[in-house]
Amino acid sequence: MGKRISRTSPVAQTLLGSLLAGASFSAVAQVQPLPAEALDWQPWGQDDASLQLCRGRYVMPEYRLPAEDNPETLSVETWEVDYAADGEALLRGDVVLRRGNTELQADQVFIPAGRQQVDAEGDLALRDGQALVRGDSATLMLNEDRASLRNSHYVLYEQHLRGQASQLEQTGEAQYRLRNATFTTCDPGVNSWQLVGSDIKLDQAEGFGTARHARLEVKDVPIFYWPWLRFPIDDRRHTGLLSPSISFSTDGFDYAQPFYWNIAPNHDATITPRWMSDRGLLLNGEYRYLLEESQGTIEGAYLDHDSGSNSGDNRFEGEERWYIDAQHEGSITPRSDYQLRYGAASDGRYFDDFGGEFGNNERVSMERLAQVGYRGERWQLDARAQGFQRLEDPLSDSDKPFYRLPSLTANSDWQLANGLYTQWRSNATYFWRDVDERRVPERDAATGSRLHLTPAVGWRYEQPWGFIEPRTELWHTAYELDYGDRVTDRRTSPSRSAAITSIDSGLVFERELDLRGRDYRQTLEPRLNYAYVPRTNQTQLPDFDSRERAFSWDQLWSPYRFSGADRLGDLNRVSLGLQSRLIEDAAGQDRLTVGIGQSVYFSERRIDSDGDPDTLPAYSEDDPNVNPLSRYQATRDRSPLVSRVDWKINDRWSASYEWLYDDQREQTERSSVDARYRHPKGHVVNLGYRWEIEGFDPGVVPGDDGYRNYSREEWDLSFAWKASTRIDLIGRYLHDQTNDRALEQLAGVQWNDCCYGVQLVWREWVDDNDTARVEDDFNDRGLFLRFVFRGLGGVGQQADNYFEQAIPGYRPTPL
Repeated sequence: MGKRISRTSPVAQTLLGSLLAGASFSAVAQVQPLPAEALDWQPWGQDDASLQLCRGRYVMPEYRLPAEDNPETLSVETWEVDYAADGEALLRGDVVLRRGNTELQADQVFIPAGRQQVDAEGDLALRDGQALVRGDSATLMLNEDRASLRNSHYVLYEQHLRGQASQLEQTGEAQYRLRNATFTTCDPGVNSWQLVGSDIKLDQAEGFGTARHARLEVKDVPIFYWPWLRFPIDDRRHTGLLSPSISFSTDGFDYAQPFYWNIAPNHDATITPRWMSDRGLLLNGEYRYLLEESQGTIEGAYLDHDSGSNSGDNRFEGEERWYIDAQHEGSITPRSDYQLRYGAASDGRYFDDFGGEFGNNERVSMERLAQVGYRGERWQLDARAQGFQRLEDPLSDSDKPFYRLPSLTANSDWQLANGLYTQWRSNATYFWRDVDERRVPERDAATGSRLHLTPAVGWRYEQPWGFIEPRTELWHTAYELDYGDRVTDRRTSPSRSAAITSIDSGLVFERELDLRGRDYRQTLEPRLNYAYVPRTNQTQLPDFDSRERAFSWDQLWSPYRFSGADRLGDLNRVSLGLQSRLIEDAAGQDRLTVGIGQSVYFSERRIDSDGDPDTLPAYSEDDPNVNPLSRYQATRDRSPLVSRVDWKINDRWSASYEWLYDDQREQTERSSVDARYRHPKGHVVNLGYRWEIEGFDPGVVPGDDGYRNYSREEWDLSFAWKASTRIDLIGRYLHDQTNDRALEQLAGVQWNDCCYGVQLVWREWVDDNDTARVEDDFNDRGLFLRFVFRGLGGVGQQADNYFEQAIPGYRPTPL
């Protein structure tokens, strides 16, 4: 049995820190590979293997020597010790030394008389719980930050990293050098890729490394070379090149190369030149900063000369294209904060042409905002100046949004005794926009101020068996208007006052059910709602921010026919509804909700966007600019019958259904069906159907970009299927049944491996050219490839965010 020796020795912490510092890099050594078990490799068991990307993991074995109470104590165990007269010591035969969390194993260890260093040889292994180093021989300086290890192999357990080096040296405090070194995250024996360097220097204190003559090898084939490379070795940010983005589409070749600039710990910037073979060189940039009580970003892009596109029209050929978006937000006090933002683009199609993943553009406007808010115990205050650039081209003057310069809001609530409550809502806004008042309709020519006051009083009595809530709200709105050079007889100081009265009530009946051995509660919930809004002349009022709402289940119970404050829709109706829920007692969740409701009108709804209480909307045959359903919607004596179903079939399947049916004309106005499948392993399937009659949305009229002169019928199928732990299959097909065309087609595969990932996607979609006409729509398509080396970075356009939006419920495996 080995002889155990314990003593206190000033051994410095050396080698393992250097290995951890090098965790972010690699190089290839001309050293014979070690078997996996020698690298503390532990394969997964049969039950776990199918669920893991890697074939196993690195696990440090138990320490061979117990920990000492004093971490400075050096514990030694060996079979044989030879002492020389001058104090030299030679330890032979399975030598084990431990100090703190660091343990060294070797065949032979020589300690000179001065006790300034340790020389170890033969099957050497050094571990500290985070890393393993193996080598042929090593020299450790006990009182200096210096060490040298030859013919080494290293492993970082948590990061799943390994590599080799012909020589590993510690050259100073937290500074290291590797000769002929490699780095990879692949499993032992599988070098799908590795980074190779002849001379690597690591500075753990600064958090970066440098390498000379570095190359990236895939299956031992060099594919990229860097004469000199600087790279991060921890989570701190460092200046340097980031992974490029490459894509091919009908527009041609697209390459973007980001450069990251770490200005300071709380400031950074990313500069991204982007070369598009059809359009030219676009320069993108983003600057970020974080201060003690505020933060912000400034981003933008500039293209000096647009060379035109290979698809679609080239209306901006030869012009400058650019955008800027600056944001800043912070706190003034614990209850008060502020926001600043300025966004602008050279034209309404900038993001259609240059922005969004896979040609997808989600930006519809660029915001300009200066806002201060206060949240008190009683009052909520808001002051802002706000405007938007609407991203459409062409954009008429009538469609330009108004600026609010400024807008002041003060709201408060008081809860009184026995369910009685009062509310105060108030807003004062000055509206302005830069248009020629003579070239827009007379009502749209006004700019000016609006004061909107809406105090309310109500009482809500609620019990487990039901509720009742009468409520009265006063709307008082006053204007001071300016029509500029427009000659008009309209009043410049119009006002409107009206009271909104409503009574909402409902009952709840319950019964216990036992279905297939499970306990449920079934409810029956009738609801009755009455609302009265007087018909008020609003022809003299401008239309700054109002739009008539489309009918829905929620509109059954709402007295507001319009959004915004400029229009108050006349209403005298009662809504009746019946809802039933099936609640699973054990889980406490709604398994099935079924509802049906309808509104009965006691008078016509004459108020539309013109605000005229005496005139019904024109027939579409007489006025082509009128919504084709507006006349009928104003005169019908009852709303469409609204029914809805939400069904959680089981833990994987769910479905929803909504149907708006006109029982007078015996036709469907709107319907939607959705079926969803969610598997614990990540499988996702979505199937949807949409039908909407032409003119269903009263806020959209012929001429608007959102208007379609046909009844819309669409099918939407999307899926993401994890065929295995390594393979994700994704797809989407959106079909316009009315015009017999595909609006979007997408198919892709993602290969997930332990040390790399590949994403290949093909997509074809319809660009509507910012108009409502089907005739000028055109198809665009592209093939997108992304390749990622785990632990090193990747090449290609990241599409995860787009996939999550296009395929609801899908969570891509991170690359």
